[in-house]
Amino acid sequence: MRARSIFSAPLLAACAIGALVVAGPAAADTAPKPRDILVNYANIAQAMYEDSVTTAKTLQVAVNAFLADPTTENMEKAKAAWKAARVAYQQSEGFRFGNKIVDAWEGKVNAWPLDEGLIDYVDRATYGETSDENPLYTANVIANTKIRVGKKTIDATKIDAKLLESLQEAGGVESNVATGYHAIEFLLWGQGQRSGATGPGTRPVTDYDLKNCTNANCDRRAAYLKAATDLLVSDLEDMAGYWGEKGKARKALLAKKDKEGLSVILTGLGSLSYGELAGERMKLGLMLHDPEEQHDCFSDNTHNSHYYDELGISEIYRGKFTRIDGTVVEGPSIAAYAKALAPKQAEEADAKVDAALAAIKAIKDEADSGKMLYDKMISEGNTEGNQLIQSGVDALVAQAHGFEGVVGALKLKIKVEGSDSLDHPDKVKK
Repeated sequence: MRARSIFSAPLLAACAIGALVVAGPAAADTAPKPRDILVNYANIAQAMYEDSVTTAKTLQVAVNAFLADPTTENMEKAKAAWKAARVAYQQSEGFRFGNKIVDAWEGKVNAWPLDEGLIDYVDRATYGETSDENPLYTANVIANTKIRVGKKTIDATKIDAKLLESLQEAGGVESNVATGYHAIEFLLWGQGQRSGATGPGTRPVTDYDLKNCTNANCDRRAAYLKAATDLLVSDLEDMAGYWGEKGKARKALLAKKDKEGLSVILTGLGSLSYGELAGERMKLGLMLHDPEEQHDCFSDNTHNSHYYDELGISEIYRGKFTRIDGTVVEGPSIAAYAKALAPKQAEEADAKVDAALAAIKAIKDEADSGKMLYDKMISEGNTEGNQLIQSGVDALVAQAHGFEGVVGALKLKIKVEGSDSLDHPDKVKK
């Protein structure tokens, strides 16, 4: 959610590609039709968002069961359901950046980073008391029934979806995140570790126990968790519908001319690979060595989020997605189109996608083994962990350049999101 720079992929590609392989008439005859590629792309989007709805509804059931009976076992089930819900959604992030409808909506469900003091209590000794950028840094909606936003006072007596939506980016501050996966994550795990400690947050189950309440306001905390979870399901249902047969996202895509539509696909994949994942989510945390600079910092699930982002890039590029029920959505792809019309660039891009997936999988495997959690990987002085992350960054940057090669060879035009951590590291504040 930070401001990012933009660079023009065709300009970079023109310098890096060299002699292009020009496809003859026979190759053009074997290339899939752009219109069919766009339809398959939309079908995959619909399937990914529908799977996101399904897993969010499973989370909703688990949260309701936990709130009805706040035991350690039920809290762990809710946490596991939250992690499972991240899988399908993260795979869908390749539809961002190129599709305006997705970009306008995305902040509702996956805005990050967030100032958790807006929502609930925090350890002020480590979190701090105030922020020059955010007057609501420690507003604590759960503890207060009135919230002052500029000259306006918001009545927070009833915690419901309407209140949460009114607080999203309150005061024009992007880190005032009141809705979505990460608000729910904070409510389940609690504040992330700081001051050199590693691992997920350690919120006590009694924060939701109305009979043995800890840290006060257990009823309001439960109301917030329920409202945020219900709203997540509703927002995801909206996006799944937008990609349906008559949905506005599908219609907007298919209304574009062929090359413009293909450019949408590569804009999203290049931007997620370069500026967002390699830059904002990985390189920045590595530069700052800050455990709070990881995408799923409360749960320490960042390694999985990164991996499923990259898996989604691969799936969208190659036009094949396996749903949670095992069914496969598959069809003409931008990869097949490039292979027919620009085989050299297509081969290079394919190899770089495979390399990026392997590099991010190495991070996931290390964290899953229990040997080194993601927040430890980015710690200062951890040479082995730092190198794992840097290798992932390098592979993602190379992947983005592989997409640039395809863009140039196919004579498309895109703009890819950048990141100060990659483009202007001297501007990154410690």
